[in-house]
Amino acid sequence: MPGQTTTILFDCDNTLVLSEELAFEACAELANEILEKQGIEDRYTGPSLLKDFVGQNFRGMILNLCKKYNFTISPEDLESYVDRELGKVIETLEKKAQPCPGVMEELDGLQEMKKYKLAVVSSSALSRVQASIKKVGMEKYFRSDWVYSAATSLPKPTSKPDPAVYIYAMEQIGVKPEECVAVEDSRSGATAAMRAKIPLIGYIGPYDEEERKKMIPILRDECGAKYIMKHWSEFPEALKAVAASL
Repeated sequence: MPGQTTTILFDCDNTLVLSEELAFEACAELANEILEKQGIEDRYTGPSLLKDFVGQNFRGMILNLCKKYNFTISPEDLESYVDRELGKVIETLEKKAQPCPGVMEELDGLQEMKKYKLAVVSSSALSRVQASIKKVGMEKYFRSDWVYSAATSLPKPTSKPDPAVYIYAMEQIGVKPEECVAVEDSRSGATAAMRAKIPLIGYIGPYDEEERKKMIPILRDECGAKYIMKHWSEFPEALKAVAASL
């Protein structure tokens, strides 16, 4: 029925799996190679790249580097860098990825309840998302055809904050925005959910205290999150807050 949550749509990176820092270390190497070839002196570390581009996939990151530093890159070179980055990141994730604290217990509980449809909606390439959730033992919670990627699943690759991947996921699952809840940790992801008109739970678990203070108003005030979680143990309370808002 309208107004009742039937479907939970989870972002992956730093929402389900602690993958962003690992991925951005690999991304920084390639970003610096691009800048060097353009004669640009600035260089990124993994943390500084993460700070500037959290929530975006590598394709979106390169395109935003082009805008920031006012240069262009050919479609062929763009695809080459995207392919190289994906291989580097997957190799790292398969060795080191860990689940976000407390999330496995909540997914266990949701699976036992059999009340909700569960899906993953990510900006990252599908093979990267699959590698992440497989490494941490999460694949049992999600149907393989309900794992979606803005970079891979769509006819035209994109990245959050574009809401296209959320809209596509809802079409495929057969649900409306008011039946869903999205869980996101970044401005770009939360903005995508908001633009898709999906009720939002914000998650700030992976951030340090300084970043948490910055992210709370972004997720709550700018993107309309109904609840901000510091730890996954708060998830049942977050769902109640969403239900009360409908």
